[in-house]
Amino acid sequence: MTHDTTHLNRERIFFDPDETIWLFGYGSLIWKAEFDYHERRPAHVEGWARRFWQGSHDHRGTPEAPGRVVTLVESPDTICQGMAYRIDAEILKQLDIREKNGYLRELATLHFPDGSHAEGLIYLATEDNAAFLGDAPLDAMAHQIAAACGPSGPNRDYLFNLAVALENLGADDPHVAALAERVAVHLTQVK
Repeated sequence: MTHDTTHLNRERIFFDPDETIWLFGYGSLIWKAEFDYHERRPAHVEGWARRFWQGSHDHRGTPEAPGRVVTLVESPDTICQGMAYRIDAEILKQLDIREKNGYLRELATLHFPDGSHAEGLIYLATEDNAAFLGDAPLDAMAHQIAAACGPSGPNRDYLFNLAVALENLGADDPHVAALAERVAVHLTQVK
């Protein structure tokens, strides 16, 4: 699959264009919603784990030195907490551009703290996209994140902002916490 998935997402129509839909954010969408929305609520998806396995060639890195950002990987009995936004379907046009580096729109069931649930969308980067980096030793990922920088800023800021946003949600994510700790240690060692 190509790096730029904008055109592929424009063909993935799951909702009527005039409809209001739910969108689940599990990475930068938790703290950096640069789009209009009607409602914002904590939510989670089941059977998915957040992992820094997706390359970022366009936001938190460059084609020569990609950063690492999160995607979801299937993980039975796992809950991934994040933020849900109720948006007009037309907002997906701008999100398709933001999430163009290997992410595709997918349907997911979003669960809310009050016990209710709704069908919504996630942007998912799977291993068959050109920017997928996959798993690596924690120290290697931390080194890459500490060093990478792109048009949206340092990759480490993405990681640290995500760690803070998850803490504010009361979400426990050992993968994100371990990476944030390793990157912080790495940064103190290089000063």
